[in-house]
Amino acid sequence: MAVREILLMGDARLLRCAQPVTAFDTDELHLLVTDMLDTMLAANGAGLAAPQIGVDLQLVIFGTGAPNPRYPEAPPVPKTVLLNPVITPLAPDHGPATPVEVEDWEGCLSVPGLRAVVPRFQRVRYTGFDQYGDPIDRTVDGFHARVVQHECDHLIGKLYPMRVRDFSRFGFTSVLFPGLDIPSRK
Repeated sequence: MAVREILLMGDARLLRCAQPVTAFDTDELHLLVTDMLDTMLAANGAGLAAPQIGVDLQLVIFGTGAPNPRYPEAPPVPKTVLLNPVITPLAPDHGPATPVEVEDWEGCLSVPGLRAVVPRFQRVRYTGFDQYGDPIDRTVDGFHARVVQHECDHLIGKLYPMRVRDFSRFGFTSVLFPGLDIPSRK
């Protein structure tokens, strides 16, 4: 019901480890989820973690329609509310027995105007609960897997620049992608 302020990189609250959600299906939790959805949509985000709005809980939301203005070429990701997530990297269906990392561009609502190439696992299984306490168990790959990993990093105090390996592929969106109208945040 409200668009909340999104904390920016440099705010110490973004570096904390979030606490597990212990009470499901409460009015307070539903209001928080609604505020997070409103905030994510207002900022054209693909996801948002509770710590990004100063709430120290293991709660992330994500999902995009097609196309998302910040990720115009990305496939849609189903709208998801995920509490107390656990991510398990998986090997590809056909290939080596170990999980594979892939690199791709990422941005973040807490790091507006910047993008970098970040390594993430190509395929993951994530489990957790929705806001009603119902279990979630999905195996995903590609952009969906990247979004989940990015958002869950916020729950352990990590921002995507902490995962960058090659800083020659880190910079301002307007410089890296001239001519593209990719909003950093509205």
